[in-house]
Amino acid sequence: MSYAERRAKFNQKFDEVFASILGTITGFITGTGGLMRFGARSIGLIFAKPFRWDEIISHMEFVGNKSVVIICLSGVFTGLALAYQIYLGFKLVNMTALVGPTVGLGVLRELGPVLTGLIVSARAGGAMAARLGTMRVTEQIDALEVMGVDPIQYLVAPRIIATVLVMPLLCGVFDFVAMAGCWMICIGLFGIDEAAFWDRTTQWLRPYHLYEGLFKAALFGLFFSVICTERGYKTKGGAEGVGNATNQGVVTSMVMIIVLDFFVTNLINVFYKFEKFFQS
Repeated sequence: MSYAERRAKFNQKFDEVFASILGTITGFITGTGGLMRFGARSIGLIFAKPFRWDEIISHMEFVGNKSVVIICLSGVFTGLALAYQIYLGFKLVNMTALVGPTVGLGVLRELGPVLTGLIVSARAGGAMAARLGTMRVTEQIDALEVMGVDPIQYLVAPRIIATVLVMPLLCGVFDFVAMAGCWMICIGLFGIDEAAFWDRTTQWLRPYHLYEGLFKAALFGLFFSVICTERGYKTKGGAEGVGNATNQGVVTSMVMIIVLDFFVTNLINVFYKFEKFFQS
């Protein structure tokens, strides 16, 4: 193969790689814009009449009540494992009385909302995408449009508002059982003085730590419900398309929750600094 042929082949491969990267970036930007438009329209229809109270309550029961068991199971073992690891570290410097407040801060501000968002997005978010995807490929959504019913107002908006309302409650349940697990292992296994445990915990923890976690949980619920419903609503390709939409919805939601947590945490910290500055 001559030098000119090798160079032409190299240029062709380079163009293919560049076109692939450019196509990926373009697709990401286009998909993000479509998701934002879908989310804005869905949120706007939450306040449009007629209000679907029966649908909202039904989805609250599905997202909330049917997630309580797995939330409790995950929460109690999170509290146990986190307390155990922190105890091993604090024991080296004879500060075991601070295990409770350290676990409390970690659970209330970070682990509670993040793990609740990941668990519920995998269970309820995936179900949302699969349900709407099935309705799309079986033309049930098209039938609603023919009957003059707005599918987004009827199918999507109730799911979003139900998720936003229920997520802080599930996060509160996770926080409670995680702290209960921490208390059980600290008092029952490690022999930490119970009075010192509660004294340090109540001394360090403040209501705004809990509020921060509950706000994050509601925000995570908003994002993953919009993402999963959008993937399901725009499903194409029959049964295989339903599977792909469900997978994309769950994976995208989980990644978005982790990324969003970083930025929201920093924004909240900036807000606290400004608040303290103006109060001083």
